Amino acid sequence: MQSFIGWWQHLPENINPNLITIGSFQIRYYGLMYLLAFATVYLLIQYRLKREKTGIAQKVIEDYFFWMIPLVLAGGRLGYVLFYNLGYYIKHPLEIALPFEFTNGFKYTGIYGMSYHGALIAVIFGTVMFCRKNKVDFWRLTDLVISAFPLGYTFGRIGNFINGELYGRPTDSFLGMYFPLDPTGQLRHASQLYEAFFEGIFLFVILWNLRQNKRFLGILFPVYLIGYGVVRFFLEFLRQPDAQLGFIFGWLTMGQILCLAMIAAGLIVGAVKKRNA
Repeated sequence: MQSFIGWWQHLPENINPNLITIGSFQIRYYGLMYLLAFATVYLLIQYRLKREKTGIAQKVIEDYFFWMIPLVLAGGRLGYVLFYNLGYYIKHPLEIALPFEFTNGFKYTGIYGMSYHGALIAVIFGTVMFCRKNKVDFWRLTDLVISAFPLGYTFGRIGNFINGELYGRPTDSFLGMYFPLDPTGQLRHASQLYEAFFEGIFLFVILWNLRQNKRFLGILFPVYLIGYGVVRFFLEFLRQPDAQLGFIFGWLTMGQILCLAMIAAGLIVGAVKKRNA
């Protein structure tokens, strides 16, 4: 048992986050996780299209993914810039879109820093525009997509874990891990794995099972907003705040503030949908 605990706690130190390395150029597993995420969501939607009466045509989904994939990436990146590190990127605007660092010479870094909430805002906006342009029912489409989305998101958190980033707060639990990017070398919560399970698998199981429940038809979107917001809000108590931001109002993280806004939005959207039903 002791040997397993030792292996577990030092696991991040033995993971190479690079899939391919050529000189200073690197391709990370993190990028592969994004591909697996998109593929997982797409295949789950295809499963529903073939076996359920969703009211959405195959061509609509193909066009929708063509819209959404760039928006996820652009929204996630811009969300990180705006919510988490605006001061830095105002001074280094080229690094927003280019995978290089210019602060200490010229160095390839890849695109570092993505925000879930930024990606979500971009996808919501894009979905509204897509539905208007293509005359697609917004609630049918979101019911279809939201039921699959959390399982895809799981891969993003696994990518964070492989990178050794977004680790948790210090702990004395045997479940803690040592992360090589942690300058203090403390035992920490593997918050990426907690989030992969609860924000991903746990929410997926709930939404997947609600997808054909008549009481929830048309409102999986606000249910997801509230569900994810609540789960992420509490998990943030185990996650180390971003170093450049720290705590806000003394005890809240930026992620928690965004989740509170997300919960409020879900409650408002749900109430409006119910009133207009």
